[in-house]
Amino acid sequence: MENPVSSGMHHVTLITRDVQANVDFYAGFLGLRLVKRTGGYEDGQQLHLFYGDENGSPGSLVTFLVWQDGAPGRVGLGQVSEIAFAVPSESIGDWLVRALNQRIGAEGPSREFGEPVLRLKDPDGFIVKLVGVGDGQRTASFGSAASAGRLRAVTILTEEPEQTAAFLGRFGYRAGPQAGNIRRLLSTTDAVDVRDATGYVPGIPGTGTADHVAFRAADVAAVRVAEAELGVLNSSPTTMHDRKYFTSLYVREPGGTLFELATDGPGFGVDEPPGHLGETLLVPPQDAARAEDLKVMLPQFARPGEPRLPKRDLPFVHRFYVPDEPDGSTLILLHGTGGSEADLMPLGHRVAPRATLLGMRGRAHEEGIARWFRRLSMTVFDQADIRAEAEAFAAFMEGAVSGYGLDPARIVFLGYSNGANFAASVMGLHPGLIKRAIFLRSTPVLDPLPQVELTGADVLAINGSDDPFGGKAPALVAWLEDHGARVRHEVIPAGHALTDDDERIARDWLSSEERKA
Repeated sequence: MENPVSSGMHHVTLITRDVQANVDFYAGFLGLRLVKRTGGYEDGQQLHLFYGDENGSPGSLVTFLVWQDGAPGRVGLGQVSEIAFAVPSESIGDWLVRALNQRIGAEGPSREFGEPVLRLKDPDGFIVKLVGVGDGQRTASFGSAASAGRLRAVTILTEEPEQTAAFLGRFGYRAGPQAGNIRRLLSTTDAVDVRDATGYVPGIPGTGTADHVAFRAADVAAVRVAEAELGVLNSSPTTMHDRKYFTSLYVREPGGTLFELATDGPGFGVDEPPGHLGETLLVPPQDAARAEDLKVMLPQFARPGEPRLPKRDLPFVHRFYVPDEPDGSTLILLHGTGGSEADLMPLGHRVAPRATLLGMRGRAHEEGIARWFRRLSMTVFDQADIRAEAEAFAAFMEGAVSGYGLDPARIVFLGYSNGANFAASVMGLHPGLIKRAIFLRSTPVLDPLPQVELTGADVLAINGSDDPFGGKAPALVAWLEDHGARVRHEVIPAGHALTDDDERIARDWLSSEERKA
């Protein structure tokens, strides 16, 4: 390949399940600069964080796809298994003391290829090494003794070590020393350690694993040359993308690890001024029309030292969205079948712009999608499961009110479809827990509907006139009214999907409820 790279690695991309813990480790403990936060270019609803030096220089970058509360993967064949950052050799002891003081597990120091190495694990369990280098090897500023420097190395697990090593040669790497089953390949700035892991388990994508490693290309022309040469080579299929901050080409090496070739420019300064990188949440150009919705859906976090919500261990996966000027009210959101804790956040923010949003995720699963309770058929529901999940929900609410300081008098529950059906069931099984609620496309699922006292509860029920699942909706409304709840029931020209009318009616109802309060 004709000089496709500038020098070594551009970035490494990993996957995390806890954005706050990730920020605390990489920006807080390691001292890296958060230089960009965006919606994902493949999936705008996925937060993507970029850490590096203060300018976001190629070679200093580690990036994270945030799968908040997502399933863990498995590190194995065809993956990057470790990343390493350069630090001054004389600081290794200080880093060990800092790790121990902050209760971060550490091993070492040991020596690898003649260099002192401290092995750590990030909050997802991924191995992060700090490698001591001397003055002559410092290819970028360390910033301070309390911050890690640029990428020093990555380790790749492969059953095809010779082919993997040869493929790396096409990205400007040359053979270096070998230690046991690891052969080191060197660029002018960093190293790739190819580990012969023959017989080891295949990698499984998920949180706590690496997605890819990217190497530097001088410009778009160099990427196109690489694309043409890899096509002639008949390598794995290649895909080329404009990522706004760089143009990139993806290809898999013979051992299965995903490689990227990324241009040095235009860089992270194209949409934020120097000195202010990473301060604004941005979305990809193709998502401009839904930018405001995405900013509400993406998980929030606090930088080190900033105020933050406490983290509580409660029975349901949940996520907050706190507006710039919260008014003390809380909207608790219960998604429909196949949804997530973020699905209803855009709707919730539009109907109550100053409310704190608390999205929850149902714990029942059906063919990989989330629900609030099991069903035995399309119209027969697991009554025992409804009751068990309602009990857990009641415990969640008790913990959320005390743990997060929510005002029970200013809580409104908003459920859609399966979430609305569950919330209505909670009203019947735990009367008094839900005082104000919005039910969108709800139907009764408890059998029989219980005899309970619902006086003092206020409910807005919105159903679609053409909803194929709405035949029993009037029975739920009648049950609520017969047991003392005050119900406003609206039937709109719609099917099961939500419409602008739902938003308008819910916003008006909430406004009137706030005035009454």
